[in-house]
Formats: sequence, structure tokens, C-alpha cells
Amino acid sequence: MSLPNQITLARIALIPLMMLAMPFNQWAGMIIFLAAACTDGIDGYIARKYYLITNLGKFLDPLADKLLISAALIYMVQIDRLSAWIVVLIISREFAVTGLRLVAAGSGEVIAAGTLGKWKTVSQIIAVALLMIADTPLRYTLSQVMIWAALILTLWSGIDYFYRNRHFLLKGE
Repeated sequence: MSLPNQITLARIALIPLMMLAMPFNQWAGMIIFLAAACTDGIDGYIARKYYLITNLGKFLDPLADKLLISAALIYMVQIDRLSAWIVVLIISREFAVTGLRLVAAGSGEVIAAGTLGKWKTVSQIIAVALLMIADTPLRYTLSQVMIWAALILTLWSGIDYFYRNRHFLLKGE
């Protein structure tokens, strides 16, 4: 198995550790979350630089990202730091984009992530990290501002993604 895929699997393996740490130490949970989030850039860099891009990696990498963000967001709902409807919108966008990618893959094409999608991911990571340590009024306020920014970028990038790739949906008519 290639090094980038091993790093991606490590990101997935950090999710239960993050979830176990959060109830006991929010800062430890956030550090684990951020470490896992950083592996996304590392595995992608190595895969591109050393030509180690694989079909498994194309599948696992976005899955690992979605699992990490979804687990953290769902936990934030559980501890009343985030409204469930926000999480539903964010996760729904991820499922919808994944569905469109599957339609494209059925046509033998791969849809690369766009710039808005990358900004969406960064905003979600920052928002989740702030939510994890939102135990003071200032941190809570910052986390709420950032989650709104992440939600707007998530929806905007989803709309843009579907608009740019609408031809895959129109083929099915």
C-alpha cells in the first residue's frame, strides 16, 4: 500500500481517538482533530510529488475528510455547541457532491475538487477546531462566526460544483 494511502488510513484511525479524547479534554481532542486534518494536505502532496495517485486514494481521501468533519460536527451537536440543521446541511452537501462524483465516475471521468471546495474544507476545519474549544464567550462567538462562514462556503461551493458539472446530470435525461 502506498505511503499516501497509509497516511489517509491513519487519518481515519485518528477519528475514534479524537472522539474518545473530546469528553475528557477538549484541547486534546482539537489537537488530534487538527493533526488528522493536516494529514489531508500531506498525503495529497506526497501522492502528487511522487506519482503515487491510486484509485484507492481517490476513494479513501475524500471519504476520510468527510468522516473526520462529520464525526466532529455530530459531536458538537451532542454537546450543544451546534444546531443539528447546520450539520444536516453540511453533510447533505457532502453526500450530494459524492453522488455527482459517482455519476461522473460511471462515465469514466473524475471531477477534481475546485478552489471553492478547498476553501470550504479549510473553513470547516477552522470552525470545528474553534467549536471544540468554545468554552469561553469569546471562543464561542468566534466559533459561531466561523461556522456560519463555513456553512456559506459549503453551500456556495456545492451549488458551484453542481453548476460546473451539470452536464453529468443532463446526460441521464
